[in-house]
This record gives sequence, structure tokens and C-alpha cells, in this order.
Amino acid sequence: MTLIHDDHPDLAKLAAEGRVVAYFGYGSLVNPRTLRTKFLGIRRAEARGWRRFWLPRGEAAEMALLSVQPVPEASVHGVVVYDLADHLPAVDEREAGYHRKTVEPDKLTIEAAPEAEVPVHIYEASRGASDAHDLGSMILQSYLDAVMQGFRSLYGDDGLRRFVSETEGFETRIVKDRAAPRYPRPVALGPGEAELFDRLAEARGARFVEGD
Repeated sequence: MTLIHDDHPDLAKLAAEGRVVAYFGYGSLVNPRTLRTKFLGIRRAEARGWRRFWLPRGEAAEMALLSVQPVPEASVHGVVVYDLADHLPAVDEREAGYHRKTVEPDKLTIEAAPEAEVPVHIYEASRGASDAHDLGSMILQSYLDAVMQGFRSLYGDDGLRRFVSETEGFETRIVKDRAAPRYPRPVALGPGEAELFDRLAEARGARFVEGD
């Protein structure tokens, strides 16, 4: 087992003391290159009972970010991030507009989870929320690059294709901002990744448009 990132040396001790919480990441958090905050540990994981989709965000709903909705027969792959319980209010603030739910342990598979029981949360959209396809919202190519590179890095090409096939709302516009990223945590792509990512998105019905 190869860790995504080195654990904080006190992770096990803090978890045993009940001072650790965790949240399930299913978008840009899967790419270690986008991580800018201090955390205690991060693991590959699967959560059963949710489906990932592109959620229109903002007052005009012009842009879309990834979210999940409860779907009993579905599942999402991603990561579980371990953090200090004291930091949870800050995470809630960052995820404003989402509902934080606790994931039941029998709905989770976590690679090399800490021995102590740690509550895991997931941030989901409101039930019945429209996806990007329904409202014609756009996806930033620079954001999609970071997400797709993360899934490829953690789960290989098969995992990347699973991400694309199991995410609803791809049938919309993607803003070509790769040369001048509008996403605040852009990543450098490896050989062939740009062509692969674009090809997979187009196969799901995405349409590339020029940015402003």
C-alpha cells in the first residue's frame, strides 16, 4: 500500500483521543497537487449510496462544480481526508451550500484506515438539484484537468474512465481555459494527459468552448 501523502505523526494518537474527524473528497481533493491546507492523513476510499454529478453553482449558475446526491444503488470513489475535529466548522464554511451528512461505516471502504473509529462526513447537494446539463452550466477545463489527473494518479486509467462514466451532467460546455487557468489550483499535465482528458470528456457529450 502506497500512501497518497505522509500521515501526521500524531494521527493515530489524536484519533484514539477522539480529536479527529474525516470527510470524503470526490473532486479536486483526489489530486494531491491541489491540497493547500494542513491535514492529518488521506486515503483512497469508496462511499456507497451516492452518485457524483456536475452541480451548477453561484447566483447565475453559470459554472458547475462536482457534488453528490443520495442514490441507493450507486457509489463514488475518491479519498477520505483526516483532519482535526476543531477544523470542521472551517470545512463547513468552505462547503457552503452543501449539506454535511455522516457516512455510516458499512457504506465505506477505506484503504488502511486508522485503527480508531473516526466519523466520516460527506457534503452533498440538495435533493432534486439540477445538473449542469439541465441548466447549460459550464465546466472549467483547468478544474476538470485537476480532477481527472487525480483520479488517474490514484486509480489508473480504468479509474479515470469510471469517474467519467459514473458522473452525471457531462453533456454541457467546457470552457477552454487551460492556457490561462481560472481555477485557483491548476496542475501541470503530463505527456498525453491533455489529449486523453479531452477525448474522454467529448465521448460523454461535452462541448469545448473558448473562454472570455
